[in-house]
Amino acid sequence: MALNGRDAFLIPFSLLWGGFAIFWNVEVWTFPKTGESVDWFMPLWGVPFLIAGIYLIFGRFFHDAAIRKHLSYAVTDQRILVLKGLRSAKLKSLDIDRLPKLELSEHGDGTGTIEMEGDSSFLGSRMNGFGYWTPALSNATQFFRIDQPRKVYELIRDQPRSR
Repeated sequence: MALNGRDAFLIPFSLLWGGFAIFWNVEVWTFPKTGESVDWFMPLWGVPFLIAGIYLIFGRFFHDAAIRKHLSYAVTDQRILVLKGLRSAKLKSLDIDRLPKLELSEHGDGTGTIEMEGDSSFLGSRMNGFGYWTPALSNATQFFRIDQPRKVYELIRDQPRSR
């Protein structure tokens, strides 16, 4: 598991959210009941927040790893191919001559990310569901945390253009 710059915000937020959800549920489920009737609204109200909190604290890392396990990348002399899918395969193909951008980010562990399309910033991904929390879910076309990123970047960049 590799952390990135986003985690400086995500980890404290997920601990606050999840910690409060755990506290809420423990208190509501163990609070001494008075009288005969049981009010189920408050205990059930906290369950979705608890599930979300557990996902944000732990689950997103396992989910991201499972998605990345089923990612495949390829570079041909004309196209970039990204095959993604846990349950069903989705193939994305980009023409090298028409790439909107080509951006390399190298990480301290020797891996790197090459982004070819999309916006992975907080503002760009906030409407992208859990793409900000789980990078492999991002709609951005990217080679995420690959080995030898500079070599792949140069391979893409140095392809002869057809024009």
